[in-house]
Amino acid sequence: MNIQTIADAFSIMTIVACFILKIPQILSLLTLKSAKGISKLGLMLELTSYTVMTCYNYTNDYALLSYLEYPVILIQEFVLIYLVMKYLNRINIMTISLALCYFIISICLIKQIIPNVFLTILASMCTPISALSKIVQLFAIIRAKNSESVSLLTWIISVFTNITRVYTIWVDSGDVVLLGNFIISVFLSSSIMFSVMYYKPHTKKE
Repeated sequence: MNIQTIADAFSIMTIVACFILKIPQILSLLTLKSAKGISKLGLMLELTSYTVMTCYNYTNDYALLSYLEYPVILIQEFVLIYLVMKYLNRINIMTISLALCYFIISICLIKQIIPNVFLTILASMCTPISALSKIVQLFAIIRAKNSESVSLLTWIISVFTNITRVYTIWVDSGDVVLLGNFIISVFLSSSIMFSVMYYKPHTKKE
């Protein structure tokens, strides 16, 4: 089995895992009807990072298998953001207007109506944006000292997919921007995973 075959296998595993990445978190919100411990800012930063990386990979004609998880996660992210905003009573004219602006800008990036040089600049900023989104979420959990609304399974999957992506990107494109993004994500996602485990409420036995 050669290196490329292994990379393709990892890519498929990553994409399959990403189909359910946010599902445990979504189900947790639907069950608890509470967004306690979930950072709104973290979600918005995640949305920005996933959107930019989807557009960046697409406009650079990279192999679909090397980035298909981004659009897959984006769809789940939309649902997750809607639920968080709903349970925080933040759905209003302003948030709807911001959502409309987001979709218009995204289309302009994909269609390259906005010059591609701006997308390249944004892509280079995705590493700190992605890192910041995870740092914000990590501190939200630590500050609340409660991770009841945060899904442990979601972050376990996140750590796994980030590790596999480090390998597949190294084999497929060797893109330093993408590699740096995922290496940092491995560390921060692992930190969140352990904090969720530590702060998860335990039911006391009577």
